[in-house]
Amino acid sequence: MRRRWMAILLGAVAVVVACGAPVASPGSIEAARTELLGLITDVTQATAYRYKLTDDQGRHIGPMDVIWVPEAARFAAVYFSWDDADQAFHTHVATSTNLLDWKWEVELAKQASMPAISAMSDGGYVVAWEQEPDPIHMVVASFDTWDDLRAGSMARRFDVPITMPACGEGTPSSTRRVGSASTSASTTTVTANATDKRRGWTDWTTWQSVARPERDQALIDRAIGGHIGDRDTIKFRGYELMLLEGERVPGDWSSWRTFLYDDKTRVADEIRFKTHAGSQAFSNPSISEVQIDGHDAILVTLYLFTEGSRGGEDEELVFYRTLPGE
Repeated sequence: MRRRWMAILLGAVAVVVACGAPVASPGSIEAARTELLGLITDVTQATAYRYKLTDDQGRHIGPMDVIWVPEAARFAAVYFSWDDADQAFHTHVATSTNLLDWKWEVELAKQASMPAISAMSDGGYVVAWEQEPDPIHMVVASFDTWDDLRAGSMARRFDVPITMPACGEGTPSSTRRVGSASTSASTTTVTANATDKRRGWTDWTTWQSVARPERDQALIDRAIGGHIGDRDTIKFRGYELMLLEGERVPGDWSSWRTFLYDDKTRVADEIRFKTHAGSQAFSNPSISEVQIDGHDAILVTLYLFTEGSRGGEDEELVFYRTLPGE
């Protein structure tokens, strides 16, 4: 099924220090990268995990984005699923208390996919997604309260104009984790996964964007010759670290990989995830620091392509690992 999804939309390994290599100093960005890799690379060492994620209605959860909702005292996720009845994608909201079991709440949009969600700095929530039919474009919608989001009651909707006809601005991505109050009722910042990694913002009537080609180049330097797409950012140990996906061989679904990148070093290192059955192809990463059962933890979601999966591990994977000392 994921092959069809991508066709339409695109229209543990340990960290090894080589002999003689410099050792990262405590508190450095290199140390933060190494620690984060040690926490997320080996899924078999996760505190909790689930493969082939579904909601309580039996829908297969497509790539998801998760946030904590204080007023509901639970996690919320936006995700999309394929409906054979109308041959279309649908974007949904679900909630969970344990990050593994998800209760469907509402459908936000049809012919809609690849959603991202953020809490607004002055209250409420914003969700962005890719909207069909052609031309595929990005939609940004705001919801004044959690109850409004749960009911699918939008306060604003902005259909982003297409400034790049080849890719329609790309796939939206949240900016909530970089530590700035970039999302508010007056101005919303959205990062789009266009081929040059554009970062855009809207005042709900106009759209502006700038390119970030250095992120693409970091993956090209790692022999990524196909599509470069989804990514997510976490502020970890005081540094902004990013997960980026890339396709080594055009059209080869088994060649999708996820990399760790940061804007300071501009280095992208492949994350060689170790799953229980040894799956190889990983895409649509999300990452965040969460608190669950009174413990701080790193939460990761990935989509596992059938072509690179083993042991029935394909589709959406969610896992988290508590931080040392927690």
